[in-house]
Amino acid sequence: MFIRNQGFTLYELLLTVVLIAIIGSIAIPSFSAITARQRQRVEIDALFHAIHLARKESIMRRKVVSLCPSRDGQSCSPGKDWSDGWLMFENTDRDSPPRLDSAETLLRQHRVSSNVRISANRSGFTLRATFLRATNGSFVFCDSQGRIAPRALVVSYTGRPRVASLKTNGEAYTCAD
Repeated sequence: MFIRNQGFTLYELLLTVVLIAIIGSIAIPSFSAITARQRQRVEIDALFHAIHLARKESIMRRKVVSLCPSRDGQSCSPGKDWSDGWLMFENTDRDSPPRLDSAETLLRQHRVSSNVRISANRSGFTLRATFLRATNGSFVFCDSQGRIAPRALVVSYTGRPRVASLKTNGEAYTCAD
C-alpha cells in the first residue's frame, strides 16, 4: 500500500505566489482608476442635480437662485476653485458674484470629496426664473492624483447642464496645476 503526501511542493507554492503577484499588479492600478472615475462621477452628478434643482427652484419661487464655491459650508468663497464644496441659496439681493447674506435662504450645501478637484470659469452661477437667462460656464472635474482624464459640466444660458469630455473645438479638458 502506497501513502501519498497531501501537500504542495515548494515549486508549486512559488509559482502560485508569482501568479498572484502578477495578477495583483495588473488589477490594482485598474481598480484605482475605477474608484477615481466613480468619485468623479459622484461629484459631477451632485453638481448636475444641484443645477437642475436651482433652475426648478428659481422658476417655482420666481426668485433668483445662485450657486457659489464654499470652503466652510457657511459662506461663499472668492475665486473659481469649487474643490471644497458649494452652496445653493435664494439670492434675494441679486448680487454678482453671488454672496450668501444672513437674510437669504440656504437651500443646499455640499462638501466635495478630497480626491476630486473642481474648477470653474465663474465664481458663481445664477439661475433666474424664465424671463432672464442664467449664467453660463463650465466646471472641470479632475482627479487629484491624475489617474483619469478630466471631464466637464457645461451650463448653458438656459441653465441646462451637460457632461462633456471634449471642448466644442475637439480639444480635451485640462486640469490646472
